[in-house]
Amino acid sequence: MRPRVEVEVVSSRLLAAVGREVAAGRVGEVWRPALDQVWAFLRTQPGLRTDGHNVFLYHHPNKDGGPMNADFGVEVTREFDRSGEVRPVRTPSGEAAVVRHVGPYDGLAEAHRAILEWARESGRALAGTSWEIYGDWSDDPAKLETLVMYLLC
Repeated sequence: MRPRVEVEVVSSRLLAAVGREVAAGRVGEVWRPALDQVWAFLRTQPGLRTDGHNVFLYHHPNKDGGPMNADFGVEVTREFDRSGEVRPVRTPSGEAAVVRHVGPYDGLAEAHRAILEWARESGRALAGTSWEIYGDWSDDPAKLETLVMYLLC
């Protein structure tokens, strides 16, 4: 069964993030070193992060097959000054197509496919930006929760 797609009005989230240009199929090779930089920065900034989650923000290329610009970040509580590669970034706000994925991360592609199929079938246009919000960690992969969001036009 295809994951259920909901349309929600979402608010912007402030992130401490490191940006990378990456091919869609290679995100798994890039996210950890980028996120490690963010976490190292956050350890030096008391109070900047409380219970925020990891967020991966993707700016899709205009043509198929091209690399996308991605921001690998962590939700933070307030604005801050750029430090090296770590900079403040905001997720978009507005109407978004959303899938709540519960289970191992290797199943996230199914959530993305569901939104792309839903958009095609419903005639809704995607704005070219998507993001994933990772819930609290669990040693049980069946309990991992991730929100997959695509900004709508």
